[in-house]
Amino acid sequence: MKLIIALTLLSFTAALPAATASDPNIIVIFCDDLGYGDLGCYGSTKNRTPRVDQLANDGMMFTDFYSSSPVCTPSRASLMTGCYPRRVGMHEDFTGHWVLIPRSRRGLNPKELTVAEVLKSKGYVTACVGKWHLGDQPPHLPTQHGFDYYFGIPYSNDMQSAGRGDPPLPLVKQSRVIEAPADQTTLTKRYTEQVISFIEDNQAKPFFVYLPHTFPHLPLFASPEFSGKSANGRYGDSIEEIDWSTGQILDCLDRLKLAENTLVIFTSDNGSNGRNGGSNRPLSGAKGSTMEGGTRVPMIARWPGRISAGSTCVELATMMDFLPTFCALTGASRPSQKLDGFDISELLVGTANAKSQYEALYYYRRRQLQAIRYGDWKYHLPLSATHPNWTTSKQTGPGRSGKLVNLKSDLQERTDVSAANPEVIKRMEELLKTAVVTLGNDEVRGGEQRDARTLDSSKSMTLQE
Repeated sequence: MKLIIALTLLSFTAALPAATASDPNIIVIFCDDLGYGDLGCYGSTKNRTPRVDQLANDGMMFTDFYSSSPVCTPSRASLMTGCYPRRVGMHEDFTGHWVLIPRSRRGLNPKELTVAEVLKSKGYVTACVGKWHLGDQPPHLPTQHGFDYYFGIPYSNDMQSAGRGDPPLPLVKQSRVIEAPADQTTLTKRYTEQVISFIEDNQAKPFFVYLPHTFPHLPLFASPEFSGKSANGRYGDSIEEIDWSTGQILDCLDRLKLAENTLVIFTSDNGSNGRNGGSNRPLSGAKGSTMEGGTRVPMIARWPGRISAGSTCVELATMMDFLPTFCALTGASRPSQKLDGFDISELLVGTANAKSQYEALYYYRRRQLQAIRYGDWKYHLPLSATHPNWTTSKQTGPGRSGKLVNLKSDLQERTDVSAANPEVIKRMEELLKTAVVTLGNDEVRGGEQRDARTLDSSKSMTLQE
């Protein structure tokens, strides 16, 4: 099967022009569990983030940018494929877990074309440095999904439970374990060194760097240079080291005179869990929930001369937009499979009257559709039970009643305005029907869902030492 896919990609590549010197380099810096209120430019008064704040001053901040999921694996699948996690079968592990765990036999299906593969078909060199979490079996690793180079951990840094049979947390280079357990105090620094080395080695070619940081996911670590130095405990230490890392990469671009031809994006996979100093202010809710704090995340984009310095975008956009946008910016052909994201290049460059192309945004949690955004309206669906039963109480039992809020005036999502807006409720019910038919809901499979890749149980294996 992999040979067939490789031959298909080869013929796909042959039909496209080679990359040119004018094709922009692209760097996506992707934090893990960084909250909406964790950066200085988004209102934090605890975490010092001068380099990320300067990135925002030099580029564009998004106020309404979303992950497609409030947890790790599904959100990363969306970034890679431009689709809702349910469309590509990566919305849950199907073993009782929200995300893939060590030695899960499932992973991102190789039939899906990733953002790395479409850019590689245009002549880009590609690197993934950091946490992958789309399958730790060799057929599911980044090098099987369009990345020329991989260095990082294959899943979350808390996944080394001896009671579950997890191995020590592996640090992987290409497909080989080079350290176990990984020294987590050095990860941010080593990721930074790897990215800079990759840029230096490939500065004459267009490159795509995907840097999914390990932190500030729990447990928290920072190098000795940053440990204990922030005003926000270990959480602040880890964020301030990520800020330093961002500055080192930006300085590298300046030194090599690559900054003006490089699009740099800084964002997060989902909201903060709200513990240990994390903040989603002024949003309500946290990681794992379909409140705004679970899925609305910071997003900054800088491209000198193309994106206006000090600009702000208030239009709705999501990480599903990266793949189609990068195709538009580079001339790479879009995948033939159905995408859920849109080309947001006009939003990035400030085209007059550019608007979000989303009629609706669907908030899924595991298998379940829990909310819908339509313009400034957000409808929390009435549910007989939720996954998990986070609304259960002795008074009301499992589940919850429906609620309509207006995000423009009620970011905390407290006031139910359903009774005054029956026409909006009617439209939400129509959108709900569309979502169930196409993407599915709970145990109902959608007509447009595609499968994730599942290895035969006899082929489950550990990474090579």
